[in-house]
Amino acid sequence: MNRHPLRSNFTSALPFWISLAFVPIVALAGWYGGLFLALPPVFGWYVTTLLDFTTGRNEENPDPDAPTNLFWYRLITLIWLPVQIVLVYGAIYYATHTDRLDSTETVIFMMVLGVATGSIGIVYGHELMHQSPKWERFLGDGLTTMALYGHFRSEHLLVHHRHVGTPRDPVSARYNEGFHRFFPRVLIGSLLSSFRAERDMLARKALPWWHRTNPFWRYVTLEFIWLFLAWLVGGWIGVGLFLLQAFIAVWQLELTNYVEHYGLTRRHLGNGKYEHVQPHHSWNSSHRVTNYFLINLQRHSDHHYKPARRFPLLQTYSEDEAPQLPFGYPLMTMLAMTPPLWRRYMNPKVRAWRRKYYPDITDWHPYNKALNPPPG
Repeated sequence: MNRHPLRSNFTSALPFWISLAFVPIVALAGWYGGLFLALPPVFGWYVTTLLDFTTGRNEENPDPDAPTNLFWYRLITLIWLPVQIVLVYGAIYYATHTDRLDSTETVIFMMVLGVATGSIGIVYGHELMHQSPKWERFLGDGLTTMALYGHFRSEHLLVHHRHVGTPRDPVSARYNEGFHRFFPRVLIGSLLSSFRAERDMLARKALPWWHRTNPFWRYVTLEFIWLFLAWLVGGWIGVGLFLLQAFIAVWQLELTNYVEHYGLTRRHLGNGKYEHVQPHHSWNSSHRVTNYFLINLQRHSDHHYKPARRFPLLQTYSEDEAPQLPFGYPLMTMLAMTPPLWRRYMNPKVRAWRRKYYPDITDWHPYNKALNPPPG
């Protein structure tokens, strides 16, 4: 694919600011209630999918080595934490002080808010946690802890990127594993694996796990701050509503994780070692509008191949280089919530991927297991 220098002006970066549309959409949903509560999921899942179909795929690749100023691209990720604070706590205050919503509508309102904090907030937190400046990583911690999922940073950087496509990675969905079995497994597995990873890093420095430098202290502190603010704004009902949006946000995140690596594995080389991560170990998608909405998260093959690359510079790949999702993440995650349909649609694609990249492997049963690496 041809590469071109990335244009660094505001106009070029503007499509990636589409996430701000969620703010007035959530506000309208809460103000009018009723059928308007469907606006955020309709916008996030159906409208973006329709726009993907009408605008086609974006298969252009910016030159990652060409000097460019990414300010206008980065800015949307930098401002989202204060935007989300206003959105979440404004919603909690409104929901606990208005008579415009009944109890059922209030619950639905906070659930659709969780769609925003999960599909935008955690995605932006993911981008920020990969960056070198500590203040950017702290912004990322703020976004992930608002979903009570602060350990996601430790799990993602220390476990997922190192062990993706292997039994050591809880987040890599196994072949034939339905999402509703994957979800509780990954909730427990990612928490344990991230804590062990941080504990082991401290042990190598001859420090105990409870040492003040363990980032889990920061995660827990931020999470208690967010919960305390929810209590100040809306009392115990506000805390309950905050917990509800956090759960939906994590559900949204893990749906995306499920789609990104379903059934894809790295070759076991023996002695507990695996081949290096390559673009074909993640599902790739070049659907234009969803990539604007998710700041190129669907260019996931390149993200795992070059994790330090900022989102505007991520590359997309052809079918010859990486497996391709037939639709963008919104439609794929909806499909994932119905496991029989998901397996019927995706299992043949996984088997085709295996024949293409690993024609010499005839017995895939060991690779399907979650606990033990394949022999040899």
